[in-house]
Amino acid sequence: MPTVLFDRDGHRCLMFSDLSGDHAVQANQFLVVDGDTGALIDPGGNLAYNELYIGMTRHFAPARLATILASHADPDIIAALDRWMTATPAQVYISDLWVRFAPHFCKPGKTEGRITGIPDAGLKIPVGRDSLWALPAHFLHAEGNFQFWDPVSRILFSGDLGVSLGGDPTQPIESLAAALPRMEPFHRRYMASGRILKLWARMARQLPIAMIVPQHGAPLSGAAVGEFIAWVETLDCGIDLMTEQHYQLPG
Repeated sequence: MPTVLFDRDGHRCLMFSDLSGDHAVQANQFLVVDGDTGALIDPGGNLAYNELYIGMTRHFAPARLATILASHADPDIIAALDRWMTATPAQVYISDLWVRFAPHFCKPGKTEGRITGIPDAGLKIPVGRDSLWALPAHFLHAEGNFQFWDPVSRILFSGDLGVSLGGDPTQPIESLAAALPRMEPFHRRYMASGRILKLWARMARQLPIAMIVPQHGAPLSGAAVGEFIAWVETLDCGIDLMTEQHYQLPG
């Protein structure tokens, strides 16, 4: 059963969080429905495909899926792209950097005319009566990386930023302190640098965010939203932590 993140006036945001099995990293997939139009965000790989497709049909007809949004091109984001290209008429939106890489997940010719590149500056992508905003999140963690802001629900679908490993992904984090042990090691390794996080925090503060929902782990809501933005703004990570000790020939 998906977790209902938002449901009001014909606009729904659903999170599927238990489709990847026990032998792969836990991952969330998202369905945003507005009226009779739907979008999937980071639909995942083959481990999630069957259950996600079946789960989606209970809430929305796959034949009406207009859009697939990919924050970046990792396997847990769009490895099942070939099957989505067969089962739905959806157009795929992904960073310009990954437009020519995404077809490697598919049979020859299957993505022709069906992939739209998102420019580095971002894009407003129509979904039903409104649009989802692709927000620049480059190097958090991929070179060409986007988050997706839903102005109706005020949810920021944040990709790998805000990830917590372990715990119950269906239980929102409302106070950051208790969750930091499940978040800090991931962010120190997977985020590129503190400079990038400062730039992201400056952008994020311009939005009225009700919830930050990452691709792994639990959503952040309430006080945890502001606490998370303040925390990552001062975090040393990625290349900040690298020294010559990390670049030596193996013993």
